[in-house]
Amino acid sequence: MDDKKKYIIILGDGMSDRADEHGKTPLMYARKPDIDALAARGELGLCRTVPKGMKPGSDNANLSVLGYDPLKYYTGRSPLEAVSMGIKLADTDITYRCNLVTLSEDEPYSKKRMIDYSSGEITNAEAAVLIKFLSERLGLPEEFGLFNGVSYRHCLVMHGGAAGAQHTPPHDITDKPVTEYLPKGANAALFLSFMEKSYGLLKDHPVNLDRKKRGLNPANSIWLWGEGKKPVLPEFFKKFGKAGAMISAVDLLKGIAISAGMKVCDVPGATGNLDTDYEGKAAAALKVLDNGCDFVYVHVEATDECGHHGDLAGKIKGVEYLNDRIVKPISTGLSAKGYDFSMLILPDHATPVKLKTHTPDPVPYILYRSYAEKKSGFVTYNEDSCAVAGNIEDEGYKLILKLFEKA
Repeated sequence: MDDKKKYIIILGDGMSDRADEHGKTPLMYARKPDIDALAARGELGLCRTVPKGMKPGSDNANLSVLGYDPLKYYTGRSPLEAVSMGIKLADTDITYRCNLVTLSEDEPYSKKRMIDYSSGEITNAEAAVLIKFLSERLGLPEEFGLFNGVSYRHCLVMHGGAAGAQHTPPHDITDKPVTEYLPKGANAALFLSFMEKSYGLLKDHPVNLDRKKRGLNPANSIWLWGEGKKPVLPEFFKKFGKAGAMISAVDLLKGIAISAGMKVCDVPGATGNLDTDYEGKAAAALKVLDNGCDFVYVHVEATDECGHHGDLAGKIKGVEYLNDRIVKPISTGLSAKGYDFSMLILPDHATPVKLKTHTPDPVPYILYRSYAEKKSGFVTYNEDSCAVAGNIEDEGYKLILKLFEKA
């Protein structure tokens, strides 16, 4: 057996939060004995994953956690997703995330409200039908291509042309009128025309009529955002000397990994929601560490989705699932195999359930080493205990150096 140390990041997307009227966050409400046990025997602290002045997105935050300075390497969210989808990008291509969303039905387009940024977590099969239909009927100019992704997440590519469009992520405007958030800047009128036309095509599509009959939100419009250009990341192995792997259901994370030359492990039951195959992800992590990788990044999306939907109970459950079905089996599995390991547990950013969007708050972390346990002085992991611990990493991309014992 490979006797080298193993390194693991377990990331609960959007897991941190702000206290409610009872002074508690989901991390405080959740039952998480295994995570708390690691907190008691490791280092607690806060990490600023989103550089000051940047918007708090999963894109720049996860780049940061993986050791890439977003101020240096961030070129937009959508191109990272495009890479994961197998889209071959030229240096002159400009990409956009294309969400299938639910807008209110009665008002003119410019006055509609953003009901649901994910169209009720539309299924892959339903989304594929709608994206194919739009590709055939939307009348896109020849320099554009529309590509099918996962659930509500898709990609529009413009070959050449001017960058500089200003778009708003739809998850930032849930329940709000879209009037102030319609496209601005380069090609604004063109992008708005795509969105408006998509509504006319989708509102009475059989897929959406069927969803409405079943009490589900229809995917009645596209929403364009996340402009970017082809990413160029230094190879992870050359940068850190570790053979790394990514486990995630989300194209964004897979795209980062592919761009960094990391192995991407596909787990068939991984969904990005509370119903994801946690056990499959944990098993894949152990397997890839057994088969030549030094490092694995296990990304779990569910807590972020619950935050965006204002679902406190769901977010608490997501933390508990992370404990019981990811942290516990990975840590006990590594110990049973006789590995010495370092494990970093943290969110990429906060997604407070009351705000339903991301915030740039520094995130709480645990750094645990099986071969160098120490008493932290705390018995639980949450935003407060990590703040009181007093360890602060202001440049988030450097935290991985601490994990790898290079800081």
